[in-house]
Amino acid sequence: MIVQRVVLNSRPGKNGHPVAENFRVEEVNLPDCVNEGQVQVRTLYLSVDPYMRCRMNEDTGSDYITPWQLSQVVDGGGVGIIEESKHTNFTKGDFVTSFYWPWQTKVILDGNILEKVDPQLVNGHLSYFLGAIGMPGLTSLIGVQEKGHITAGSNQTMVVSGAAGACGSLAGQIGHLLGCSRVVGICGTPEKCLFLTSELGFDAAINYKEGNVAEQLHKLCPAGVDVYFDNVGGDISDTVISQMNQNSHIILCGQISQYNKDVPYPPPLPPAVEAIQKERNITRERFLVLNYKDKFESGILQLSQWFKEGKLKIKETMINGLENMGAAFQSMMTGGNIGKQIVCISGDTSL
Repeated sequence: MIVQRVVLNSRPGKNGHPVAENFRVEEVNLPDCVNEGQVQVRTLYLSVDPYMRCRMNEDTGSDYITPWQLSQVVDGGGVGIIEESKHTNFTKGDFVTSFYWPWQTKVILDGNILEKVDPQLVNGHLSYFLGAIGMPGLTSLIGVQEKGHITAGSNQTMVVSGAAGACGSLAGQIGHLLGCSRVVGICGTPEKCLFLTSELGFDAAINYKEGNVAEQLHKLCPAGVDVYFDNVGGDISDTVISQMNQNSHIILCGQISQYNKDVPYPPPLPPAVEAIQKERNITRERFLVLNYKDKFESGILQLSQWFKEGKLKIKETMINGLENMGAAFQSMMTGGNIGKQIVCISGDTSL
């Protein structure tokens, strides 16, 4: 059987900006036989995420993420349906997910890398397992729980940068749900600002491309900032940190403004900002969700419950077609998405 796959065509360079042409689609032959312990799956949805930018370099700069290889199939978060199984845990028709799903229309996989998912948790929206009821949701929830130190009723103000993205859009809502009295988002378009305040319940939003961010932040957070969910790093974060209170907390989720630069992770703060951080005893510890696997199951159930109760609003930007994986990745890296960027490979869940 002939199937399509996406391979890494070229590397953007450590300081380069990724483009759709860094990827290419090719046809390959899928073997006819499924061996013991393997399954054949049809891909339904694939995820593109900021961390993948590191995988485009020869060296990811991290011990837990491996680089993609030139002319080899690219992989990441995916959801699909099992068409044939020779693995004891799975039967035909099961929906499954993996963090290492090849960007391929159909694929034979080792069943051990797959996890079965229950469509009822997402009311049938299977792509949510790649977003709010998946890794981005867990990153937001566990990040806020473990590093945010939110105490309900203590009038805390939370600021979220990259607030209209996959994690940011969830983190702000979770901040409210866990007891923050004020949540302010920072994003890059008027449309995103309106989305945050009118649909997600943020108390205010700042467009960092318009006006003076420091002034707007000062006006919108008169009591200072107690919790900062940082998705971007760079100048925006320096501005927020300068307005943080004594003994406040930074949740280091990501640093997308720095991902096209050859700098360590997390990037060091400028000396003046670092001085403020130390003087005010602001915590800024690296946060890695994979260190909290014992909290994944309860986290997914909590996120699903909030979603079903209407307390957690979920937004996706959906692009169709495997051939558009590169374009979707480029768009996500330049803020083209609102909520989670997803690529639909096949919307057909029948066998």
